[in-house]
Amino acid sequence: MDTLLTLPHMYKPTKLKSLPLRDQPAYRVASNANGCNLAELLAAVVGGAQQIEVAEGLLAHFGGDIQRIYKANVAEIAQVHGIGQQTAVRIKAALALAIRLHEPTGERPVINSPADAAALVQYEMSLLEYESLRIIMLTIRNTVVDIVEICKGGIDNSPVNVGMVFRPAIQRAAPALIVVHNHPSGDPTPSPDDVCVTRALCQAGKLLDVDVRDHVVVGQGRWVSLKERGLGFS
Repeated sequence: MDTLLTLPHMYKPTKLKSLPLRDQPAYRVASNANGCNLAELLAAVVGGAQQIEVAEGLLAHFGGDIQRIYKANVAEIAQVHGIGQQTAVRIKAALALAIRLHEPTGERPVINSPADAAALVQYEMSLLEYESLRIIMLTIRNTVVDIVEICKGGIDNSPVNVGMVFRPAIQRAAPALIVVHNHPSGDPTPSPDDVCVTRALCQAGKLLDVDVRDHVVVGQGRWVSLKERGLGFS
């Protein structure tokens, strides 16, 4: 009898149960996903009776920074209280889908300005914790042929292999390319090494008959065109 009397005190009502239906994460997402905060969106992905507590704990663990959650691996996410391996995989998948929204679909995009080039890669590359050097291969009419990662690691720390940069363009018979790399610091200001690399690539492009049309440095929410600044381009 004493056990029956104390049972209600052993269980605390979850935040989900204490909310009216219209304020629960799943209902909020179904009604207006864009109007939901991060905790509500994550709670809907997490699911379960304690989804709100788990989502809030996840955000607290990563300092409320969704980019830190995106950068974390599945094992790191799964360590948060209330999140197992399967839930961590769902969270990673949901964040990866968000990245895909920024990728071009349908017809191949056309690059008419440095801003067009930056828009193709900035969202993903600004989240990287390492430097990535990529090329955007173009047709003669500036249509994108492909985007290829050439190397990982800082331009400042190791020399760029010029042959590796041009090899994909030559293999695909692309007459032009745009070089792009990111600064994990978030500051896209070109370094002296960035300028030297640009100059070397422009010279090599002339010999290989591949037009280097620009070199774009990507940062957090900003980018810089070396060609617009007259750096490395004669």
